[in-house]
Amino acid sequence: DVLGLSGAVIAFAAGNNHTCALTGTGITKCWGSNDVGQLGDGTTTDRAAPVDVLGSSGVYTAIVAGAGHTCALSAAGEVKCWGNNQAGQLGDGTTTDSTKPVVVIGLSSEVTAIAAGGDHTCALVGKGKVMCWGRNQTGQLGDGSVTDRTTPVEVSGLSSGIAIIAVGDSHTCAVNEKGGASCWGSNDVGQLGDGTTSERVTPVDVTDLTAEVTAITAGGSHTCALIADGAVTCWGRNHVGQVGDGSTIDRITPVKVSGLSSGVTGLGAGLGHTCALTGTRGVACWGRNDAGQLGDGTVTDRTLPLNIARLDQSITFNPAVTQISYGASITVTATATSSLAVGFDSLTS
Repeated sequence: DVLGLSGAVIAFAAGNNHTCALTGTGITKCWGSNDVGQLGDGTTTDRAAPVDVLGSSGVYTAIVAGAGHTCALSAAGEVKCWGNNQAGQLGDGTTTDSTKPVVVIGLSSEVTAIAAGGDHTCALVGKGKVMCWGRNQTGQLGDGSVTDRTTPVEVSGLSSGIAIIAVGDSHTCAVNEKGGASCWGSNDVGQLGDGTTSERVTPVDVTDLTAEVTAITAGGSHTCALIADGAVTCWGRNHVGQVGDGSTIDRITPVKVSGLSSGVTGLGAGLGHTCALTGTRGVACWGRNDAGQLGDGTVTDRTLPLNIARLDQSITFNPAVTQISYGASITVTATATSSLAVGFDSLTS
């Protein structure tokens, strides 16, 4: 158990070297590395136990973490961010790091979801419009440029009705209300799933995923989707088996994850590993395992899903889990919540 997290935890978010939680008491807490203020406690002091985020009491309903920044969504639809801001990922119009939450400029009060990647952040606004800000060197903001943005810009070429967003290290994906998936940004190893390795500064459709996608998660350089029948499909970088097809061959279009043809209710991707919720309390993981992030008691990489021990009976998962955060060499499950957080192994591997 994490020290100081008594009672229910509503949601977790795992960054590169920090973790945050929304608690049932209404307080947002963070811990870990704090060199750029990513814990939001007004300092740059690392914390080995949770500390309160300044001004967060009873405010936030969702939280996400990037490499060195954190963002949270309030019940009123306002987004605040804190931490690293070298590329404008805090969205406050500056590139100045902040040790306390700052308001993202230019978003309406109709934000319904947020997602954070390595150095960029996105929000789902109004009737399915996507807005992004921060680093944009590979087009991951989707505005048709490769210019970093310190305030939100609208993703070009997306029709209204986007239901889900997912953010990787340098690419972004979205799913519309009909279950069709599209992605944009870095594509050097096929992480956009369009059958090419060409960088895209505006969205392109994922091959063969025009309907029935119910969840999507973006790792460092790979992407996975949950299909309506409970199967999982992945694409992109696969050097340590994170695509889960039994190989270490990169995939530029989606391939089915072996052994997960049905029954999956949620999933999450880190830089080099992926995990899925199977049934009520089961978890299966695959990919990089050098730090034990697959939870199987070894440090052996896995190219196929491995069912780890079923979690304690007090742990329950909501079948509607769709949003997974990423961090550093960790996989986090939360008791009495619907959260599964899957972590990046590192931002440089």
